[in-house]
Amino acid sequence: MLVASLVLVAAVGAPPAPTCTVPDGGRLQLELALTEKEKRAGLMFRDALAADRGMIFPFDSDGIFSFHMKNTLIPLDFVWLDASGTVTDVLPDAPPCRSAPCPMYRNTKKARAVLLVNAGYSRTHGIVPGALLKFESVPGFPVGLPPK
Repeated sequence: MLVASLVLVAAVGAPPAPTCTVPDGGRLQLELALTEKEKRAGLMFRDALAADRGMIFPFDSDGIFSFHMKNTLIPLDFVWLDASGTVTDVLPDAPPCRSAPCPMYRNTKKARAVLLVNAGYSRTHGIVPGALLKFESVPGFPVGLPPK
């Protein structure tokens, strides 16, 4: 019985990694900021973010979400998304901030999630307001789609 269980686990494999497909067909591997602790930490104290990586912050309801770059060591693009994964706002090239006070960055239109990527990624890959990003294996996002 134990052997059969191990074979079944090996056959099923690990769940698929969270990803985002951007307008030009590029794919990002995503880190998830699901808990309040993960959302507070974000990408602080990171020396680098691989070119094909990003972090998504899904929220339970639509809103205006403020972020700062305190203790964030790399420049980032902020991409705010509605519940369907459509881009509502983009803030490119937010610079690092090593000491307070740091500026706050917020969306101008209500959003359901925020995607952080390396500075310049949005411009290079066609991420602009109105563009649809496709997400896989992100719990509860986009809203209304069954999990894959």
